[in-house]
Amino acid sequence: MKNVFIVRPFGTKSGINFDQVERDLIRPAMAQAGLTGGTTVEFIQQGNIRTDMFEQLLVADLVIADISIHNANAFYELGIRHALRDKRTFLIKSNQATPGEKDAKDTDVPFDLKTDRYLAYEPTQLGGAVDILGAALKLTMDSQKADSPIYQLLPTLKPADPNDVLVVPLDFHEEVERVEAAKNCGDLQLLAAEVDGFGWRVAGLRMIGHAQFRLKDWPGAKVTWTAVREYDDMDVEANTMLGTIFQRLGDLVSSDQAVERALQNNEISANGRAEIRTLMGRNAKNRWEQSWANLTTVDAAQKVALASKYLENSFDRCRVGFIEDRNHFYSGLNALAMVTMLTELAQAQPGVWEDGFDTGEEAALKLQKLKELRNDLAAGVRLAIESKQIALQRSDKTDVWVDISTADLICLTSTRPNRVAQAYKKALTEASDQARDAVRRQLLLYQRLDILKENIQAGLESIAPVAVQVQEAPPRVILFTGHRIDAPDRTPPRFPAKKEEQARAMILEAVTAIKGKAEGKLLGISGGASGGDILFHEVCEELNIPSQMYLVLPRNDYIKASVAGSGPGWVERFNRLYEKLKAKVLSDSDRLPRWLRAKKDYSIWQRSNLWMLHNALYISQEHLTLMALWNGSSGDGPGGTEDMVKRAVDRGATFIHLDTRKLIE
Repeated sequence: MKNVFIVRPFGTKSGINFDQVERDLIRPAMAQAGLTGGTTVEFIQQGNIRTDMFEQLLVADLVIADISIHNANAFYELGIRHALRDKRTFLIKSNQATPGEKDAKDTDVPFDLKTDRYLAYEPTQLGGAVDILGAALKLTMDSQKADSPIYQLLPTLKPADPNDVLVVPLDFHEEVERVEAAKNCGDLQLLAAEVDGFGWRVAGLRMIGHAQFRLKDWPGAKVTWTAVREYDDMDVEANTMLGTIFQRLGDLVSSDQAVERALQNNEISANGRAEIRTLMGRNAKNRWEQSWANLTTVDAAQKVALASKYLENSFDRCRVGFIEDRNHFYSGLNALAMVTMLTELAQAQPGVWEDGFDTGEEAALKLQKLKELRNDLAAGVRLAIESKQIALQRSDKTDVWVDISTADLICLTSTRPNRVAQAYKKALTEASDQARDAVRRQLLLYQRLDILKENIQAGLESIAPVAVQVQEAPPRVILFTGHRIDAPDRTPPRFPAKKEEQARAMILEAVTAIKGKAEGKLLGISGGASGGDILFHEVCEELNIPSQMYLVLPRNDYIKASVAGSGPGWVERFNRLYEKLKAKVLSDSDRLPRWLRAKKDYSIWQRSNLWMLHNALYISQEHLTLMALWNGSSGDGPGGTEDMVKRAVDRGATFIHLDTRKLIE
């Protein structure tokens, strides 16, 4: 959720109740647009209110300024916002004449703001403008155009970067590190959802996005880095990361679009440009491989591979990347690999090669030029790798990928197969299975096209076998949330104890239906509270569906808070399931982490719901069903059942509502 700062007069002035304008117009419109935030009244901590105000004017995703009257404070704050940020400032103004003026035009905006657009509202009919303002705020958040008159008139001026003054809380940073170390991608997705509303949100998302990238949670990383890019669609880091992420997800069009955006930033470093050009080259290479991958003979594969426009396109992009930065050996090595395949295929299929030119002489001349480029690239890449090796030695560090690149260079240039075999043995001595598998896949590509046959065979024979891991399809997850058994004196009733069997029958029927239609494995996820949670786990047990219990608190604390009140029978049932299911525990305390305590209307219980949801989303990928034994009540805030349902459905989950109102009819 994006953060808003409201600039306005306070109280009733010139006949306008500005507190009412915020309550009946601005706040409802913000809710429609999915925005949160407030005014300086929200600053309840000790300190200088001006400091908080200046910070919000800089870091707020959107500023709404009411310029209905000539209020010095409002115009002062608006001026600061216009000076600091180039976009996402929205003006509103009453169309009512203030006392002593003949009409609304007499209460005009200052000269310097006369050219700015604003939304006019009628103070006595505020509700009528809510939908219009809500839609306008959404458009403003989506816009990438400058609305500050300063940046409109001085387009080369650079706006302030909020990240230069915002500090991500240390305990948040530490939590991200702990979660990444545990390789818990579902919890990283939870943290990405929880930073909504904080001024340092974008910096926090970057931290999470890098962790997801390192853990190769491509779907999660896509969501996180897309959220960063929504803040600024030309963000270099976000677009560069998304270029790789989309590539790994097989969406080459979106990958190309992301890196093209990144390249439009003139301030990107030479190394960054080389990296992006290489990524574009890899996208072209992937398209090239797809064009011949399904052909069954070497001859057919060679002909199609050589004729494909993507072969030379990949070479050109990687070569340009190496030209951008001669120390970026990876781009040079990729260019060398592609030109090697190009020249070797041209010699293996001379007829196909010549068919691409008007004359044989022209074809021969182009091939000779490519061979010269191949030699030049080999020399340049050798120097770049040597420079990197010297830098690593100077700092007493090692890099397995530099060693692998050295072996790759030898494979592409040496005439001695034994030298190639020795180079790969040395490079892969302490390499991970992942690294060895990557090398093997690249060598098999050459082998598939019958290129550098002896070197490739020697390289493949030198690589220790990699254990074949069968990639199982992710299970289809049923995430259950439901009401607890009512206390005897609960009014109005929600889940009466005497309706337990009826509720169990509802759950059994719904889960049985899912099992009957499901292909592949099923997994149930739920909490352990007396009532719906325990009934769900017992139904899964009856139907031989494995389930996982997620507890917000340690065992004894959880029993006290969510089970014991329903009687010893429920405690006994909980304990049996706990021993069998080896429950996961979120927290050792009923208090939120310090960095989360300022989040409005949020508790450890809401956090528990989102924790289960994001772990379920990670496990299930694209096959999640959210089942709620719920009375349909709304307004329970972030992480409440209504919010949980909306988040799940927005991510493509199927929702099944088991309405507890039927239990009390």
